[in-house]
Amino acid sequence: MTGSAPPLWRQLQAAASVLAAVRRGESATPAIARVPADLRPAAQALAFHVLRQLGRAEALRSQLARRAPPPAADALLCTALALAWQEEGAPYPPFTLVDQAVEAAKRSPETRNQQAFVNACLRRFLRERDALVAATDADLVARWNHPRWWIERLRQDHPDGWEAILAASNRPAPMTLRVNTHRISREPLRELLAAAHIAAEPVGLHGLMLERGLPVEAIPGFREGLWSVQDAGAQLAAQLMVPGLPPRARVLDACAAPGGKTAHLCELKPDAQVLALDVDPLRCERIHQNLQRLDLHAEVHAADAGDPASWWEGKPYDAILLDAPCTASGIVRRHPDVRWLRRESDVAQLAAQQKRLLTALWPLLKPGGHLVYCTCSVFRAEGEAQIVAFLAHNSTALLRPGPGHLWPRSKVDVGALPDNQPSDHDGFFYAVLQKSALDAPAARPDV
Repeated sequence: MTGSAPPLWRQLQAAASVLAAVRRGESATPAIARVPADLRPAAQALAFHVLRQLGRAEALRSQLARRAPPPAADALLCTALALAWQEEGAPYPPFTLVDQAVEAAKRSPETRNQQAFVNACLRRFLRERDALVAATDADLVARWNHPRWWIERLRQDHPDGWEAILAASNRPAPMTLRVNTHRISREPLRELLAAAHIAAEPVGLHGLMLERGLPVEAIPGFREGLWSVQDAGAQLAAQLMVPGLPPRARVLDACAAPGGKTAHLCELKPDAQVLALDVDPLRCERIHQNLQRLDLHAEVHAADAGDPASWWEGKPYDAILLDAPCTASGIVRRHPDVRWLRRESDVAQLAAQQKRLLTALWPLLKPGGHLVYCTCSVFRAEGEAQIVAFLAHNSTALLRPGPGHLWPRSKVDVGALPDNQPSDHDGFFYAVLQKSALDAPAARPDV
């Protein structure tokens, strides 16, 4: 019938294809983009649920079969197990999921030969679900649905909060808007949303958290540039940058794409001379598009922030924002594929890159100016440890009050981690560094 939802077996096939891509090392975003348009919303919802329950699903599959089947069949089997193992919160009844997963296996040439195997495993799962789940409860990966190395690192980094961090990371993130205060204040925008029957509540200084997520085109004010989608924790970056900036301040956003923090800086400080850098020209185009929609202006260059000799003209900056490349371990509630794509060795590699950027950019800062260092990571190697090491080797750097580590949390987590601000946000680290006013002006590097 025209306009009806695609059958569930097709949705399961699409979700399993996303899981298979992630297992091959591909981000879920392009994998979801390849799904036919009529299946895409459902496939994303199911795939994200699967990725949040993948540790348990793989443990259950190991109970059901000594060997994993071929990749396509294993992705479908684990998709069904991830969706069906826990009745509370499951998108469909377990029996329906099992029936439709077997149908999906039968209808795909990639899995047809394993249809009987998938059917046998899932029927056994329905018969013995409680016992099978109990047999996997002691498995840390099954319990927390994160890689073992990730769990162990969190236990070491945050011995009093690691469980709360993992629990929050497994909950879906809300849709949060950042109000473009250069165009409209928060309460009038909230009233505009309410007139469209969209409930929202204030979060942070400039945010509105929606009761439920919607396509951006369905929310009033998007094309007019009245707001942008940005997590409440990410909105702190510009707020930490602006205080104390002089008129027409020179500001560098060193790793700017896709431009959310750049735009927020321009909204809060319209007279600032902002240079936004990103090493990827295609990502720089995203910055241009975002600024254009919001009717804002910043200079945008495609350049390596860690190689100032290739782009810096020699005039120091009043403030620098270094939103450094990181593991993205703080945003897995929003991007659940990240936990399965990262490797333990990535932490040290990215920490070295962060050190390189800090070292390269510090000389570009005016005496008395400030640098805001941030990562969307919950690992201390990318946050506190990085700044402690930098301060130990830079006598001109002074640590000013700042948020430090912000753990991911939602409204249901209030009180679980008292160091957090009263908000619903992803995981971040922020440090505010000021350069001693006695430091000599930066010298232009040789080009």
